[in-house]
Amino acid sequence: MKKIYFFAFLLFATLLLTGCGSTKNVAYFQNSDSINFDNSRFLYDARIMPKDQITVSVNTTTPEVSLPFNLLLQNAYTQGRSVSYSGGTLMPYLVDNDGYINMPIIGRIKVGGLTKSEAEKLVTEKVRPYMAETENPVVTVTMASYSVSVLGEVARPGSFQVSREKITILEALAQAGDLTIYGVRDRVKLIREDATGKKSMVTLNLNDANIVNSPYYYLQQNDVVYVEPNKVKAQNSTVGQTTTLWFSATSILISLTSLLYNILK
Repeated sequence: MKKIYFFAFLLFATLLLTGCGSTKNVAYFQNSDSINFDNSRFLYDARIMPKDQITVSVNTTTPEVSLPFNLLLQNAYTQGRSVSYSGGTLMPYLVDNDGYINMPIIGRIKVGGLTKSEAEKLVTEKVRPYMAETENPVVTVTMASYSVSVLGEVARPGSFQVSREKITILEALAQAGDLTIYGVRDRVKLIREDATGKKSMVTLNLNDANIVNSPYYYLQQNDVVYVEPNKVKAQNSTVGQTTTLWFSATSILISLTSLLYNILK
């Protein structure tokens, strides 16, 4: 009877300790009642960086007028002995280290550091002198290589393409399946490279609701987010195969000792 009470006490103590886990280091936005959202009233615009891939589309009411300004992958087809070409897929430009692209007719223009709308305005100004005054060209610039990477203690680490040219750190973590229970939420690392190639690293606290006012709330293309493991995960990772076998052998030895004691007593 005493053994039953003893095991019942151990079970109760285990459940009590398990149920008393604190959410202090787990919950996001713990001070959300005191945050000032007035500081977060701005719309983020990504800026074109060196080594980005962008597409530039020029359209006019008369397609033949804008065709020479579009970089197209020509589709060739054979008709008898002659080879003809038709307009194909719009090819992306690779922005060089100085921020330039080389467009047909226009030549080299600097788009590095510009937003999508600023680049569209620049290209429009460059193509207009080649057209009639009645033409009103419509230029569309799209980023074809906007991606961010999420590593560490998340459910699905990897690189993720951003189709909207805008993503927050929370959206990036959501695409990675959110942090695991072992992820340290108040020391998330963000690694960023600027237009000159200079790297920087900042630490973000997801427990603090003021992160929405942080200049790093919106991620730039090629940003890397790293979630480090907490002490529990780090300690568990040091338990190798040898340690596991040692515990198994100890458990078997204790069981055999207990069995022999019960037989011989």
